[in-house]
Amino acid sequence: MYEFTIIVPVYNEEDNLERVEKELLAYTTIASRKTAILFVNDGSTDNSQQLIEAICSRNDAFSYVLFKENRGLSAAIKAGFDHVDTELLGYIDSDLQTSPEDFNLLLEHIGEYDLVTGVRADRKDSFVKNMSSKIANGIRRAFTHDGMDDTGCPLKVIKTDYAKRIPMFKGLHRFLPAMIMLQDGKVLQIPVRHFPRIAGKAKFGLWNRLLGPLMDCFAYLWMKKKYINYEVKRKG
Repeated sequence: MYEFTIIVPVYNEEDNLERVEKELLAYTTIASRKTAILFVNDGSTDNSQQLIEAICSRNDAFSYVLFKENRGLSAAIKAGFDHVDTELLGYIDSDLQTSPEDFNLLLEHIGEYDLVTGVRADRKDSFVKNMSSKIANGIRRAFTHDGMDDTGCPLKVIKTDYAKRIPMFKGLHRFLPAMIMLQDGKVLQIPVRHFPRIAGKAKFGLWNRLLGPLMDCFAYLWMKKKYINYEVKRKG
């Protein structure tokens, strides 16, 4: 019985998927929880789906969800949340700029916390990408007061019941810690390793990293004001 599912959003990552299979399969042999992998193909137009199906056919722990058309990263993560049936779930990008091995660092703390996110130490990105990310994170913290330094880090572990209660909208993947806090959940950030992109192309430009998140902050404030949170004391 699997205890932990890693969600892997995929959009036109055919050049990375062989390495994704190798590294995630290796991780399942050292994982601190029995681990399954769920690919969410966000309407890729390259050979990604054929590769995903081949990977899943030869590995029992791997499965997939295929979108009819491209819907974006938040939709892919939401679909992953919807289809996971393990107690814990994780999320990693298919570019593998973070290491699956570091999931074990996050899993050490998930008992006490409801979301544990990585913080990319010594980032291997361009100056423009690093600076735009720092500015976007600063703006987000000012709006959410979540205390998180790097919500864009594509390495997270979340208790599944909390994840399934998040009312996702486009761009909300940047606000996952804040949305857990709206449920009175506890969040923690842990330094993790970061690596250069080896293959494929980055899916986010300056607009996505800086101006887009600023607009999403106002959507978050609306969500926070309207968010429904309750706890049942007794049923008869």
